Amino acid sequence: MGAPQSTLHREDQAEVAYLGQLGDRVRAWRAAHSMTRKSLAVASGVSERYLAQLESGLGNISVLLLRKLAHAMQVPVEVLVREQGAGAKRARYALLGLRGAGKSTLGARLAQSLDAPFIELDREVEKEAGAPLGEVFSMYGQEAFRRFERKALARVLMSHPRAVIATGGSLVTDPDTYNLLLDHCCCVWLKATPEEHMARVMAQGDLRPFKGSPAALEEIRRLLADRNRLYARADAVLDTSGRTQKQSLAELKGLAAKEDA
Repeated sequence: MGAPQSTLHREDQAEVAYLGQLGDRVRAWRAAHSMTRKSLAVASGVSERYLAQLESGLGNISVLLLRKLAHAMQVPVEVLVREQGAGAKRARYALLGLRGAGKSTLGARLAQSLDAPFIELDREVEKEAGAPLGEVFSMYGQEAFRRFERKALARVLMSHPRAVIATGGSLVTDPDTYNLLLDHCCCVWLKATPEEHMARVMAQGDLRPFKGSPAALEEIRRLLADRNRLYARADAVLDTSGRTQKQSLAELKGLAAKEDA
């Protein structure tokens, strides 16, 4: 007697999810190493057409082909075939928001409480570019910065199954990078009023995001208005307005515990 139809359906769904994860890992690795699909196909001996199917989550793959692919990527086969399960996204927390939202301070403390690595994505962008963040914009421009940012995020996701990530305030404006973040992390928008953002940035002694603006507060209001819809795509929202760091951290830990439940 065959297996119940519901059991078969669940097995089919699990297989689709598993192949999707495998495709995501290969695609993320290529992004992190700036390698085209054609180049990886040549290096591994796996056809470009088959790689395209694999990355789209539609391609089954033999053990021998997987070994060839892992060898060309210089990663253990286990990295590619590790099953993430439903909790994989919840093992990484990404904090969103404008400068002054508390991403670095709260992120570092959350990471410590979770015994997980704390990663500031802007620092990873500097590693990719080989230059300080300010120089990345002046030397390469906005478009190149986005490429560095996407590569840095792909590398972090590939190498850190658990982490707390503080993102740059404008990451949400790049659809591909933001979707990658949403797919692989539990995202929390650290929300605050424009006045709170302004006060915190001034307390840090750094007005770089608003340099040259005759009305910095109005600029913050404009940025928040422009990005409100994008930030709201996060899995959770934490309003830090009028709260101490201790209070915000307690709420952030509570959100993490709720997502992990």
